[in-house]
Amino acid sequence: MPATILVVDDDPVIQKLLAVNFEMEGYRVLTADDGVGGLEQVAACRPDLVVLDVMMPRLDGIGVVRQLKSDVTTSGIPVVLLSAKAQSTDVSGGLEAGADAYVTKPFDPVELLDRVAALLAAGSDPTAAPGGGTR
Repeated sequence: MPATILVVDDDPVIQKLLAVNFEMEGYRVLTADDGVGGLEQVAACRPDLVVLDVMMPRLDGIGVVRQLKSDVTTSGIPVVLLSAKAQSTDVSGGLEAGADAYVTKPFDPVELLDRVAALLAAGSDPTAAPGGGTR
């Protein structure tokens, strides 16, 4: 069964671009338009990985990461933050909140796919090195 990726982004163009790219790689894709919807999707479907925008209405990506990582039932789900906020303080803040990787917009879809594949492989192989870091 293919890995399930949850894409949480309030920009429908980015959301569709990500969904198409992940689907072309054989992943199952779920989507949500904001952080609250993202948390609802995680609770309902337990994805294998979450790609999460930082700036969203109702609940931002940092808040979502903190909630996911503080809950023992979801803390092991890898999270990739995807954001136009590219200052080093933004990146370090995202990683300190618990994100496994931080990718800045505009992003290279191939690089994002590689990062996702590495995180999924690390999750399925306890001896694999983590795929986190910055772009």
